[in-house]
Amino acid sequence: MTGPDDTAAGDAGAGTDTPPHLDESVRRIGAAGRATLDSALDTGRALRKLVSADLALARSAMGRALAWVAVAIVFGASAWLLSMGVLTALLVRFGLTWLAAFSICTVLSLVVTGVAIWRVSVFFDHAGMHATRRQLARLGIGDEGDDDADAEGESAPATQAGAP
Repeated sequence: MTGPDDTAAGDAGAGTDTPPHLDESVRRIGAAGRATLDSALDTGRALRKLVSADLALARSAMGRALAWVAVAIVFGASAWLLSMGVLTALLVRFGLTWLAAFSICTVLSLVVTGVAIWRVSVFFDHAGMHATRRQLARLGIGDEGDDDADAEGESAPATQAGAP
């Protein structure tokens, strides 16, 4: 029983099947290269369409999310004001003066505001992508901030001295 490989080997051995001429080989290679390039271009176009559709979806979602955040802020603020009013009324009912009741509610609001500001600053610090910036700086990309540090004379050599 002979397979396709056996017949090809038999034909080549018999000398009946000759390889194509050089110009035909070059044409075949050129056609394969054009097909590969066309395929790569089609893949790039499809990827571009996917990214633009994904960005449009993200933009739409971001707008809707911001609208709902605004609704949450309005209702959260009104609920906070109402709860502070109730707390003030309860403190007055328990015998404190209006000034003392308002002062207690103000201090409570300022404490919550301080905690919120502290947490926001922590999260903004995380959003700075410091590890990514360090890696990009090691590659020599995006290290514009190092010019100011180099003027002071210590940042760039000190950070790279401990690096492996």
